[in-house]
Amino acid sequence: MEKPITIYHDNLALSATIHYPVKDGACPEKKMPLVVICHGFIGNRIGVDRLFLLASRLLAKRGFLVIRFDFAGCGESEGVYGEHGLDSMIAQTRTVLDYGLSLDCVDPLRVTLLGHSLGGAVALLTGTKDRRVKSLALWSPVAYPFNDIVKIVGRSVYDETIKKGQADYLGYKLKPEFFESLQQHQPFQEASKFQGDVFIAHGTSDDVIPADYSFLLEKTFWLRGEGRCDKNILFQADHTYSQGAHKNELYQSTQDWLASHEKRQQDWQHWSI
Repeated sequence: MEKPITIYHDNLALSATIHYPVKDGACPEKKMPLVVICHGFIGNRIGVDRLFLLASRLLAKRGFLVIRFDFAGCGESEGVYGEHGLDSMIAQTRTVLDYGLSLDCVDPLRVTLLGHSLGGAVALLTGTKDRRVKSLALWSPVAYPFNDIVKIVGRSVYDETIKKGQADYLGYKLKPEFFESLQQHQPFQEASKFQGDVFIAHGTSDDVIPADYSFLLEKTFWLRGEGRCDKNILFQADHTYSQGAHKNELYQSTQDWLASHEKRQQDWQHWSI
């Protein structure tokens, strides 16, 4: 079962959809793992070619309670996107986590953030600040927020925000504060602070965010004192995994990793006891 919900963050109504593994939405006797999905730059909770919608339905069938939401100023959410920088996106994600963890049927020890592109950076940065996040799944993650987003919008758009106080990009009003917030965060430097398990997926034909980033991120994660990192590099996949075969591989590898992560957690708990 899936249904639309509204989550309030700083007086802004964030539109979201919650997916229950059971048809009637009732809480089963056994608590469920939670997955929260963070979309990318000026994206929405459906995703390009329904990337997040289809992923959520598949994960729900596998027993996960999934929440996908629109960041402020995106999709159906209130707000002006260019007025809400990276810090706000992290805070919004934590508000969605508050909502998810307030549900009696959610297991607080099994919480995963899944982020794509800029949403991958948001998921990582949220995980380093919020110990409730136990694992991360990063799809084509942004690693240098300022440089990567300026490359996407073009230098002329960035220059216009500095000169005029705002600039239009595909109908979104971007302001200097938005770019300043991107400059203040370096996911590579923050990655070592996250102690949970991580999964990274990236396409070799991604012409928006280089696949090389994921190799460097994997190395950074493996240098930590605890937590493991696994990755799947998808041959010829683009940034949004637009081909059906690439989508299927992305979904399958993510589900397999989540299942193996769950098993490791259960084995560890049994060993600890």
